[in-house]
Amino acid sequence: MRLFAAVIPPEAAISELAGAVRGLRDDRLRWTAEAGWHFTLAFMGEVREELLPELHVRLARAAARSAPFPLRIHGSGHFGHRSLWAGAAGDLDALRMLAERADAAARRSGVPMDQHHRYTPHLTLGRLRDERDDVRPYCTALASFEGTGWQVGELSLVRSNLPDSGIPGEQPRYEVVGSWELGEPAPPYEGRARSR
Repeated sequence: MRLFAAVIPPEAAISELAGAVRGLRDDRLRWTAEAGWHFTLAFMGEVREELLPELHVRLARAAARSAPFPLRIHGSGHFGHRSLWAGAAGDLDALRMLAERADAAARRSGVPMDQHHRYTPHLTLGRLRDERDDVRPYCTALASFEGTGWQVGELSLVRSNLPDSGIPGEQPRYEVVGSWELGEPAPPYEGRARSR
């Protein structure tokens, strides 16, 4: 199955961003569905079924080692001249650390990860349909966007179900297949030795 680790903003944050984007929507961009808006932490691609139990254990550890932290959707940016995204503000060091831990959890579980790149927090909004167009006017329009903050308290493992209907413009469907609360792990049971 095709998987990635993510932080999923709360509905209120999604609604605020949707309101800001509403006036920009046109046919030049292939807009992503609001239901799928997320901050990817580590993209894993196709993950073999037999790796899932170890991946779940390691992601649970990554979440337990990460304290909750403040985040908000903030500003905009682009990759190349075609891909538009909304950025993040708040405790970006904590977000980057969570991304590093999710990446390491996948690697240690046997998931062959792509070459490591510096993490850029972003929530993809859309991609231009025509290479001759320019995404920068959209970035300018969203540059001052400042969402209400929230406390990130969960690491999610998301399955990406790619479209198979052949309908042009159909988008992937995302399904959360695992989630772990951030914070200190529960104290060990008194009756048994703590494992290291």
